[in-house]
Amino acid sequence: MRIKFLGTGGAFDTDYLNSAALLEFRGITLLIDCGFTVFPTLVSKNLVQKVDHVILTHLHNDHCGSLATFLLYKSIVEKSKKPVILYPSEQFKQQLTSFLRIQLKEPEKYAEFVPLDQFEGVIAVDTYGQHSEGLQTYSYIFDNDSRIVYSGDLGKPDVLFEKLERLPAKETCVFHDITFNPENTGHTYYKKLLPYLNGKEMYGYHCDPTQSPPDNPIRLVFFQPHLMA
Repeated sequence: MRIKFLGTGGAFDTDYLNSAALLEFRGITLLIDCGFTVFPTLVSKNLVQKVDHVILTHLHNDHCGSLATFLLYKSIVEKSKKPVILYPSEQFKQQLTSFLRIQLKEPEKYAEFVPLDQFEGVIAVDTYGQHSEGLQTYSYIFDNDSRIVYSGDLGKPDVLFEKLERLPAKETCVFHDITFNPENTGHTYYKKLLPYLNGKEMYGYHCDPTQSPPDNPIRLVFFQPHLMA
């Protein structure tokens, strides 16, 4: 299992591109989120053809803004097999297809939609309303010989780490969105993650790395070349 980030920025941190990652997992290459900078990044790095599965944390533009373009490219330019979009709930699928229908008219022509519970090794953690009021969001736990955790956008980390504590002990690497502004309640203030550092490898993303304070002990993905695509 290997993860490579395509960007590590927040919605307005365009210098660092939208947070998204490619995960090689159980024989597939899974794209986690597809914000408005992601498709151009995949093209520039010659990675579009590698992606065969997609999963989304939520439907904000910096997490799904170039998904329709990606799907069209796979169909029209590559003429490849339809990518599989894994969805964690029927309600989320309905929201996603409604969003895509504006651009694609018939999303099912361009993607195969598969319930997440039919795919082994991925746990969705429901984080509804904990990034933005009334918005459905998810964190994901990818479980193989080791475990990778991807928070998505999450204002309070408790629900995710409570879920992790209930799972069997295993080598775990957590990728968690992070903010250095305590007034930003849509993301997790870095000091709230400190109690969860023991026994887990942790990296922060979805931020402007230049704003990291001197007392922040959490490594940022942006500064880890081995984690960047």
